[in-house]
Amino acid sequence: MRIFLDAMGGDNAPQAPVSGAIEALRRFPELEITLAGPLEQVTSLVKDCDDVRDRLTLLDAPEVITNHDSPVMAVRAKKQSAIVLGMLQVRDRQADGFVSAGSTGAVLAGGMFRLGRINGVERPALAPLMPNGKGHFLLIDCGANVDCKPEYLQVFGVMGDAYMKGVMGLKEPRVGLINIGAEAEKGNALVKAVYPLMEQAPYRFVGNVEARDITGDVADVLVADGFTGNVVLKFMEGVAGTMLNIIKREMLGDFRSKLGALMAKPAFRRVKKVMDYTEVGGAPLLGVQGAVVKAHGSSNGHAIACAIAQCVKMIDGHVVEIIEKGVASMADEVK
Repeated sequence: MRIFLDAMGGDNAPQAPVSGAIEALRRFPELEITLAGPLEQVTSLVKDCDDVRDRLTLLDAPEVITNHDSPVMAVRAKKQSAIVLGMLQVRDRQADGFVSAGSTGAVLAGGMFRLGRINGVERPALAPLMPNGKGHFLLIDCGANVDCKPEYLQVFGVMGDAYMKGVMGLKEPRVGLINIGAEAEKGNALVKAVYPLMEQAPYRFVGNVEARDITGDVADVLVADGFTGNVVLKFMEGVAGTMLNIIKREMLGDFRSKLGALMAKPAFRRVKKVMDYTEVGGAPLLGVQGAVVKAHGSSNGHAIACAIAQCVKMIDGHVVEIIEKGVASMADEVK
């Protein structure tokens, strides 16, 4: 299995992608990684890895797409960038998957215009795994498609269902629709229109899910337009950070609290690990013709390694093929 990794993506590039690649190679003996970026910046960082060096290929990608570039224009103009070269290698079957912590817009544009969409998928979507107390749920879409049609959300459900089956090992994922009420007649025009479509889709639709129930383990896949999904994502990140800071402040507020904090320290470590995005890896870009994972921009080396592991699971779980079958079966029912 060969993964193509963007060496210049993210706030901590190229150090984090290089160390993440080495960690992933040590974790997966069958893995090979192509690390792409300006060679003069990457080569000097590849050291102390003689045990995996024969499975690590350096590819010169002198052009770098930054967050300041227009995503579509950059993908068209910077043909020697890691994002463009990686998407083309996945398209041409020279690589099995692609990972980047770089520009989200460029990864999305590269996936659509260089890699290509799955037949029947109008809009690819970003879908991060989020904690819900008992495990994780998949939030799709979290910002790739701010304005959506009902048909897009119906297909988001197909893609989320495929990911949870192929990567998380769920036999029959529960798919819900984020809404302001549980009743079918509630919501704006978009969610009212998509509700009956999701009832007819080839997955287990459990109906509307209100915001207060999002983390209540009522669904394994939560579908939303990109605007709503991004608000949910950022709000959950903010609440998690605020709560952890409040708990830390209060537990260190007086002597007795400090004693209790000392005894509860192992439990707090476990809680922190559950909430830690670096353990998940990144958000898969679902709906394109290949396994693509967009890691968080602030990813460290361990987070990059986890994103590579996530990409490996997507490939092993045949996520793209499951999505293709699901979309095709839905199209056949319409006919």
